[in-house]
Amino acid sequence: MKQVVTLALILSGFLFSCTSSKQVSTGGAIKTVIPARPSGQQDVLQLKTDPLPVVRVAFIGLGMRGPGAVQRMTHIPGVEIVALCDVLEKNTRKVNAMLEQRGFPKAQEFFGDTTVWRQVTALPNVDLVYVATDWLSHARIGVQAMKDGKHVAIEVPAAMTLDEIWALINTSEQTRKHCIQLENCVYDFFELTCLNMAQHGLFGEILHAEGAYIHGLQPYWEQYWNNWRMDFNRKHRGDVYPTHGIGPVCQALNIHRGDKMNFLVSVDTKAVGNPAFIKKHTGEEVKDFRNGDHTMTMIRTEKGKTILIQHDVTSPRPYNRLYQLSGTKGFANKYPIEGLLFDTEGMEEGVIPDHENLNTHAFVPRETRVALMEQYKHPIAKEIEGLARKVGGHGGMDFIMDYRLIYCLQRGLPLDMDVYDLAEWCCLIPLTELSLDNGSLPVEIPDFTRGGWNKIQGLEFAR
Repeated sequence: MKQVVTLALILSGFLFSCTSSKQVSTGGAIKTVIPARPSGQQDVLQLKTDPLPVVRVAFIGLGMRGPGAVQRMTHIPGVEIVALCDVLEKNTRKVNAMLEQRGFPKAQEFFGDTTVWRQVTALPNVDLVYVATDWLSHARIGVQAMKDGKHVAIEVPAAMTLDEIWALINTSEQTRKHCIQLENCVYDFFELTCLNMAQHGLFGEILHAEGAYIHGLQPYWEQYWNNWRMDFNRKHRGDVYPTHGIGPVCQALNIHRGDKMNFLVSVDTKAVGNPAFIKKHTGEEVKDFRNGDHTMTMIRTEKGKTILIQHDVTSPRPYNRLYQLSGTKGFANKYPIEGLLFDTEGMEEGVIPDHENLNTHAFVPRETRVALMEQYKHPIAKEIEGLARKVGGHGGMDFIMDYRLIYCLQRGLPLDMDVYDLAEWCCLIPLTELSLDNGSLPVEIPDFTRGGWNKIQGLEFAR
């Protein structure tokens, strides 16, 4: 079996350089090599840097996500927007005009080609580079920004390969610069409140969690510059956009803060919806579309917890990130219906449970849920909810994400998410492809902290 799978890996091109080469363990799981930490390099767990009372920000990528980020930053005191960059001149000038309309100084403009960003990361008057370009350029820009002495915030997914992930980790450790993935869903109000509930023990020990990105992108495919997102789905198989689903549940499970993900197994359907979309809009009969309509990935952790993550961007289904926490004392669910359940809540006192009554265990009444959500509202949400809902960005969670980033940089505090979160949440992209291309074999998930996963006990946002 070992020889057969190893040969399959070679033939499929999955044996990369020494930083990401694969082999098969005696137990049949595909191993992932963890490169040794270079001499003199230390982890960046709980990294603190010098406070920046005024954070000077440069934005690279002003297509779909960038303009909203610039607009949100104008509502945060102590931020100077010093540079704007995009391949297209019209995008850069449009965002600069918005800045001026809001009464801010005009930022330096960069545009013209796909390498112009290099001038931005080299600017001496920039503290933070905010990257909202296409997926394939995320890690490259992030690595260079840190080498140029900047903190970097990268839109999701921040890295698409193991090589990119390790490059971001090593560069952050070498430069002692923050490298954060801009995962907004961890700041959604329901997720924040449930995280607070979990940390107060309401769910008991959380044993299983689920997340997803189920979102039909048919109305949006043609808005992606040079068709980059559809092209990636056509060339790659697996969960290519996992971070919205896995980020919040990893926080609730304290991943690399007392637990770690050990291995995953992925399965998928055949590809139907996206090839049909291409044929309808271009007439091309697609025979080489790699990514299936629906992908499911199962994960097991060191502490015996399980995670289920799903990806589907083509089926006619309601938007759904799932977000489920299942513990020994309670349960939380966000999509499609928000609900909370605790122990035997829903049974009448003194009544013997009827095993044939499928509603014996029911969500708490709406008024109870509302009261609990208010009682356990996360301190961050209490602090900034009003302004966040006013400024917006996916209901306010985007603003909280940006606010917390600037808040921590200004005070020299550890960021809410670190480069290891980035690595763990992005690694599903290459690892699910590896599992699928090898008959859904288990794939080991690297310990990206290189031994530090148990150094911190529990997630705590710095205040």
